[in-house]
Amino acid sequence: MKKYIVLVLFLLSISKIQGQWIKEKGKGYYKISGWSLLADEHFTDKGIVDPNATRGIFITSIYGQYGLSKRINLIGYLPLFVKNYQFAQVSQTNGKIYEPRQEFNGLGDINLAVEYGLKTTGKWILSSTLTFGIPSGNAAAGSDGSYQTGDGEFNQLVQFNVGSGYALGKQNLYIKSYLGLNNRTQGFSDEIHSYFETGTQLLKNNLLVLSRLHWIKSLYNGTLDASNANGTIFANNIESFTIGFESALNFGKNWGLSIALTHPLSGKVIYRAQSYSGGLFFNF
Repeated sequence: MKKYIVLVLFLLSISKIQGQWIKEKGKGYYKISGWSLLADEHFTDKGIVDPNATRGIFITSIYGQYGLSKRINLIGYLPLFVKNYQFAQVSQTNGKIYEPRQEFNGLGDINLAVEYGLKTTGKWILSSTLTFGIPSGNAAAGSDGSYQTGDGEFNQLVQFNVGSGYALGKQNLYIKSYLGLNNRTQGFSDEIHSYFETGTQLLKNNLLVLSRLHWIKSLYNGTLDASNANGTIFANNIESFTIGFESALNFGKNWGLSIALTHPLSGKVIYRAQSYSGGLFFNF
């Protein structure tokens, strides 16, 4: 079980390309960030919570969104450094190390996307996004192949995005959501993704606070066995329901800092632990 839980959390962590309001031609949003998770228990393939050896993953990444034209945005997510590790296993009776600490560092799976604005003005903003998941990470690393930095498959996620603004009293807020189908290769099951986010700006529009929900549902149509020819176990037929919170504070006209927290409310084959992230963003 432990051999594919880390992979699943990595897959969840790289799902950063989401439906946004279309950037104007020549304008962009860029972010350098770090994401971290450390866990000693997980949801099994039956959704039951079980303990596991303390394992973690840390990712340093660059995200960018650029307005290529009035309706077309280019989006990219590059996980430059992925650290997948497990603490040493020490006997509680005699203090003997029966399994040493292990880690693997490498490049993660790159996401490249194009977003097209279907309706860019008015009360409701509509767009569609096509994301390509490039298998640039290592799908079988470490002594047992379980310290992956990628999943080894080329996937395509098609999304329909919608967003709007609304008011609660004198406070202006926004909502945005998407529904997507993730086509996975190499015998992995396809997935349905749904997402909802709402937030508002405070402190004279210098502080953004938001909350989000993300649901992944497997279609159970894959052929991937529990292990491949190398003996590494991969995540297939995963499911998750997570809640997240984020705040972003502007320190200058075009830059600021953000921090975020995400927690799995339920799932299958994922860690039961909070993840934390922080980043430096730029608007041009």
